[in-house]
Amino acid sequence: MPLEIERKYTVINDRWRDHAAGSRYVQGYLALDPERTVRVRVVADQAWLTIKGVSRGSVRSEYEYSIPADHAVELLGMCLPPLIEKTRYCVMHAGLTWEVDEFSGENTGLVIAEIELDSAEQMPELPDWVGIEVTDDVRYYKASLVRHPYRLWRNA
Repeated sequence: MPLEIERKYTVINDRWRDHAAGSRYVQGYLALDPERTVRVRVVADQAWLTIKGVSRGSVRSEYEYSIPADHAVELLGMCLPPLIEKTRYCVMHAGLTWEVDEFSGENTGLVIAEIELDSAEQMPELPDWVGIEVTDDVRYYKASLVRHPYRLWRNA
């Protein structure tokens, strides 16, 4: 079974920006269920359909398939609102690639750093721009940002 092993952190400053180039992402969710999510993602002229299982800490099953971009655009129209809009920056630190997501739209103001790992026990060296770990905080799951966008919980 394909697994995603990922840790998430808040971002506490902009020092990562000097080392990053960004790509615009739009993604939506066709299904949001406690046991699974079905996501459509478009980046430039590429697109993917992804099915993810329930998270168990930093580990969950993940199946991802490339699909035609025009199909993905049509599927985005079928997704639950709002769509997740973000710019993803890839930043190298201590031999690992960190993904920094700067959200826009309904989630403007939220910036999260993620790191994919080889095992759940692996502890990456943290850059000085990373804050607290939020891997187990469901508010930071992108699927949760559809149901409860950052603009709502930020002002609560």
